[in-house]
Amino acid sequence: MTQKAEALRLLEETLKELESQKGSVFAAIQKLSRAATLLGNDDIQMWCAIQFADSRYVPELGKLIKLVTTKDDPKSERFQNALRGVLDGLKTLGLKQEIHFANDELSEKAAESGGGYVSIGFIEERYADLVRTKRGNDGTYYKNNLYSHLGYVRNRAHGFASALFNQLKFADTVSNSFDVLKTAVDDKLLDLNPVLAEQLMLAFRGVSSSKDEEWSQALTTCRRLLEGIADQLHPADTQPVKGRVLGQAQYVNRLWAFMDKAIKSESNRELAKTHVDFLGSWLEKVNKITNKGVHAEVQQLEAVKAVFHTYLVVADLLSYLDSGKTSKPKFDINTATIDELEALLDISRATAKEIVKARVQNGKLDKLLLSKVRGVGPKTVEKAVTAFAL
Repeated sequence: MTQKAEALRLLEETLKELESQKGSVFAAIQKLSRAATLLGNDDIQMWCAIQFADSRYVPELGKLIKLVTTKDDPKSERFQNALRGVLDGLKTLGLKQEIHFANDELSEKAAESGGGYVSIGFIEERYADLVRTKRGNDGTYYKNNLYSHLGYVRNRAHGFASALFNQLKFADTVSNSFDVLKTAVDDKLLDLNPVLAEQLMLAFRGVSSSKDEEWSQALTTCRRLLEGIADQLHPADTQPVKGRVLGQAQYVNRLWAFMDKAIKSESNRELAKTHVDFLGSWLEKVNKITNKGVHAEVQQLEAVKAVFHTYLVVADLLSYLDSGKTSKPKFDINTATIDELEALLDISRATAKEIVKARVQNGKLDKLLLSKVRGVGPKTVEKAVTAFAL
């Protein structure tokens, strides 16, 4: 069995244990810890170790609990210095506040009557004893506080296990499919405009950040990217197209005009234009929010959707790029100069002159007539087919 398969099995058992009324929180945390170890997820593995009262972490966490529950003025220099010392110690251990000592976790662990930082297995046993003996407390531990502590750990573990399970279960489907699209778009956009390609790749990286400022920046980058692509594919024009103004600020209209010309299929054209209209209006709306500094309204999910939509739209635009461009005409062998004939066909000047004489004599050269010109062999004819419109 592979590590992935074993981790999936452990996570499935973890979730079953946590979702069952008779399930053991202790057993669930054990399985979650093993799965996290197999997957190399140190953060979750350390969180599980804390629930088992691991001596590497509990003493420092206990110092934090003791500090924040004192009556010292939190604004005092003494308190702040002590807090910095404790936080530095936790950081040295590799602990992160949002995972290992979040406010809600500290609240649960602060209550000694709920077990504090003792092992979750001991807490589960104490609670079961109080339920069995129908007592509210044993003088040290209180049934309600123990129950609250167990409930918190159960819910937190379930969140970790669900996230790991979904990430692992679907890692080879949607994410890999998107990787195919992303790679293709990045590569083609790099050929078109490396600066724009870098912007899009940075936007993708930004939505993976934990900072809301970077999510907002990713949204802004998507809008600027579309503006840049519009400049590349359909520069500003004073002449409207089908009632749409194509000024510098009207980048959506310019992308729309490009696709109107480039896409031959009416159904494909209307679908692509609708997608651009939707994304453009949505980005403008979100951009107004971010300009006002309302970062709370710009959630990570919105930023992710914006980047994914942008990749899809850019894929549409780039797939029709070749058809939207005016192909460069080939040289015409019947109008080419002697210099052009000599250079393009890699022939001597004498042979080039013979070709000019032949086209004057015949009025127009084709592949057959060219092959009869003195000095022209099969290889020269092949080159002529490639270089000229024969």
